[in-house]
Amino acid sequence: MKEHERDSVIDPLQMEKQEWKKRQLQHRFKQLLTITSPIFIVLLWELLSRTGLIDARFFPPPTEIVGTFWAMGMSGELFHHVGISLYRIFAGFLLGVIPAIGIGLLMGLYSPIRHFLSPLIMALMPIPTLALLPIIIILFGVGEVSKVVTIAGSVFFPVVINTVAGVINIDRIYLDVAKNYGADSKNFFFKIALPGSLPVMLEGVQMGQAIALLTIVAAEMMGANSGIGYLIWTSYKAFLIKEMFVGLVLISFFGYLFSLMLRGLQTKLLPWR
Repeated sequence: MKEHERDSVIDPLQMEKQEWKKRQLQHRFKQLLTITSPIFIVLLWELLSRTGLIDARFFPPPTEIVGTFWAMGMSGELFHHVGISLYRIFAGFLLGVIPAIGIGLLMGLYSPIRHFLSPLIMALMPIPTLALLPIIIILFGVGEVSKVVTIAGSVFFPVVINTVAGVINIDRIYLDVAKNYGADSKNFFFKIALPGSLPVMLEGVQMGQAIALLTIVAAEMMGANSGIGYLIWTSYKAFLIKEMFVGLVLISFFGYLFSLMLRGLQTKLLPWR
């Protein structure tokens, strides 16, 4: 083969390396955009507040909010509110998710159970959990249990509905293979239904964690003497706007953090997606 012909031959390995480098550059560019957008908003906010284009009484500069955050952290007040809220969120989240997954799997697998429970779930789901808070307080009192139950009720419905949808949408061929090989109920439940429903189920769990954060803030505003929601509400009533923004930033941060954690879990459990 002549030299110019050899040069014109495409090296598959070299092409693959170039494609890999291209994908890496695209991934880094997307990561850069993800980091850039919040930084841009914060810098713009700082500029507008410092120049008086927006009212600094209602939108104090982010640098001053950071100073307030630091002062509250050093005093220990901030960690007290955060610890209480995280306890309520995790306890309510688990109390809502675990039974929701079990009931959702049973409803998806067994038609009689689905037809029996569906009307109840469809009737209760549109009712905001906070609207049931008076009944929850009557049943469980005004302590921690009522707040945990309130969060659990909010989380339960999106998880159970997505779990049912995940089971129903499992490819029929997997169900037929399991039946043909005589899989018992236990194996069918844990090796077919649970893994097969995971993609849709985890979307429901992701939705549930966002609802848990919304609910805890509202619940702590209405009947609590501690927590991030309580911090936001009392700061607002006292016109302590910087402290109020500290609470809002914390909720935003934890929402983003929990979302990343669940996405990471989804990547581990569903590596093919």
